[in-house]
Amino acid sequence: MRVLVTGASGFIGAAVMRLLLEQGFETAALVSPAKPSDRLRDLDGQFVRIEGRLADLEVIRPQLEAFRPEACIHLAWYAEPGKYLYTPENVPILQQSLSLFQLLIDIGCQQIVGVGTCAEYDTDIGLLREDAATKPATIYAACKLSLCLIAQHLAVAAGVKFAWGRLFYLYGEQEDPRRLVPALIQSLKQRKPFEATAGEQVRDYLHSSDVASAIVTMLRQNADGIYNIASGIPITIRSLMETVGELVESKELLRFGAIPYRQWEPMYICGDNTKLKSLGWSPRYTLREGLAQTIAWWDCQHNNQ
Repeated sequence: MRVLVTGASGFIGAAVMRLLLEQGFETAALVSPAKPSDRLRDLDGQFVRIEGRLADLEVIRPQLEAFRPEACIHLAWYAEPGKYLYTPENVPILQQSLSLFQLLIDIGCQQIVGVGTCAEYDTDIGLLREDAATKPATIYAACKLSLCLIAQHLAVAAGVKFAWGRLFYLYGEQEDPRRLVPALIQSLKQRKPFEATAGEQVRDYLHSSDVASAIVTMLRQNADGIYNIASGIPITIRSLMETVGELVESKELLRFGAIPYRQWEPMYICGDNTKLKSLGWSPRYTLREGLAQTIAWWDCQHNNQ
């Protein structure tokens, strides 16, 4: 199968690319020539490069027509930590994504797998299932939900498969160092105190390789509809951070209660992954195993510098 991946140079995109190539898919990646990615450097020559941006469909159209993707995994989005939730930049990406989907349908693509967020749901509900009410509290979540809803109608009208994976909380190798888990690892490794909230928030964390395997499973099974990409195991932020502290033997450097909760801070987010498991998917890592692997990866990066 010929598969196009957008957002291939991102944290999850790079993990998806590796898995697709390992499993023998003929793969193309939409990449910006102006922003080479270290995450894909070791994969050079193993995939087709579609050079351009999501905003430049007329530029990439001939390349897409030449590759003729049978399926697309759409991961491209604005995701800068601390900014992506509220920026109006989400709106043009929604519009560009819909234009891409229509172009893919026009050139014969038969399957699209898109990626959304658990923040599309009404997070006051408790354990979140795919049929739970939606109530996005940020422009990011609202745009993701809008893309899901409109794309479902486009897919039905065109007779193509459309699956939507709602991501919960992620961690793993190659994550942006400004995000919680890598920032925590690096701070504790450097023997610096790490200021945190009280840590009573409950979250659902999944290793990036398990996220990638979930997305590829949806592709392989020709899935249709909405799926939670989640561990299904609730854990407090405090417990997560204490586990990291134990693994790097610096638990005493954690400063719980030093900073307030954020403006948008649901206290309980956990997903039911029964529907995803029905496709034959199961996670490889427990949280402790995944955190240990992630710490080892960061150690390797520091040793290679």
